[in-house]
Amino acid sequence: MTLTKAASFDLFKKEKPYYSIEHEMFRTSLRKFMEKEAIPYFKEWEENSFTPRDFFKKLGEKGFLCPQVDPEYGGLGLDFAFNLILSDELHRVGAGPGGASLHSSITVPYLEKYGTEEQKKKYLPGCVNGDIFTAVAMTEPGTGSDLSSISTTARREGDHYIINGQKTFITNGINADLIFVVVKTDPKAIPARKGISIIMVDGDTPGFSRGRKLKKLGSHSSDTTELIFEDARVPVFNLLGEEGNGFYILMDKLQQERVMCAFAALTISEEMLKSTIAYVKERHAFGKPVSSFQNTQFEIAEMATELSLAQTFLDDLANRHMRGEEVVNQASMAKWWVTDMARKMSVRCLQLHGGYGYMEEYDIARQYRDVAVMPIYAGSNEIMKNIIAKNLGL
Repeated sequence: MTLTKAASFDLFKKEKPYYSIEHEMFRTSLRKFMEKEAIPYFKEWEENSFTPRDFFKKLGEKGFLCPQVDPEYGGLGLDFAFNLILSDELHRVGAGPGGASLHSSITVPYLEKYGTEEQKKKYLPGCVNGDIFTAVAMTEPGTGSDLSSISTTARREGDHYIINGQKTFITNGINADLIFVVVKTDPKAIPARKGISIIMVDGDTPGFSRGRKLKKLGSHSSDTTELIFEDARVPVFNLLGEEGNGFYILMDKLQQERVMCAFAALTISEEMLKSTIAYVKERHAFGKPVSSFQNTQFEIAEMATELSLAQTFLDDLANRHMRGEEVVNQASMAKWWVTDMARKMSVRCLQLHGGYGYMEEYDIARQYRDVAVMPIYAGSNEIMKNIIAKNLGL
């Protein structure tokens, strides 16, 4: 079952309260673009563990990147629902193209909200047209969820910051032209989070280099790498927001990141179930379709129910997020529950494929690998539960 066939019908035909005709026109155009520019080459990208930079440039040239950016800076000024459609269509193909969603809906919004007018004029037009591709660098070899413990430093020296340290597991790390680097500008600050800042580092900055392209269990077409800073000199101009305010900037935008993560998990879950339904109808055992067995029907009925529940919750969450409500708790709930659902569903769908599920010619083998990381990134699911518990007064 190819991706095109699996995506050719809608399992849940449901009107979304935040989609208009314009949104569906955007989806149709983007889907045609993906069918031409991504699907024919996706297997090669997976084998090469890399999605070419040229693909993201083409996305920008066609007007698909950063749809929310104000027209003053070259964008279309569209609402958040267009970002959801962008994520949806990218992740239906695979993890590598999904890097454009991270660029458009997670990294660039930092600049939109906290950048100076001069910074926005310098960088936003390129982010929209594809000349500039972004990444955010938080994680370090010894630090994951505990951002306060990062060791990468930025020391002020005249009109520059001197950055030293190392980052790892950085999505878009190879393709990125502009990296939002989380650093400590005051290593002695108490509490430690008050010493954290964000500095935008251009890809050609002296003293900055990219380390290994990391080999991963899944998400092969998504470039993930180490970043190394050895006395990298960055103009003070590139400080995002105020010095020492980096932790709070990150927390402010993590709500949207977790909403996007939950929606991406839902998209992949839908694709897994669609292709599994198609497979069990075609596959015969003991003289009849596998879909006729009660166990198969029960498994699919349960997964379809979970998908429907997740979709209803996420639709409400998207509506509230678009209205500007604080939905940190709900975003944390969605992130852990939907990504956990996706991981469990990958096991169930692979099992229903039988031996063929273990073969690379079927998408479920790749999807099984790809969803494994979703409960880990964007804040581990354990951290999500901590946030929920804290907000419940525990």
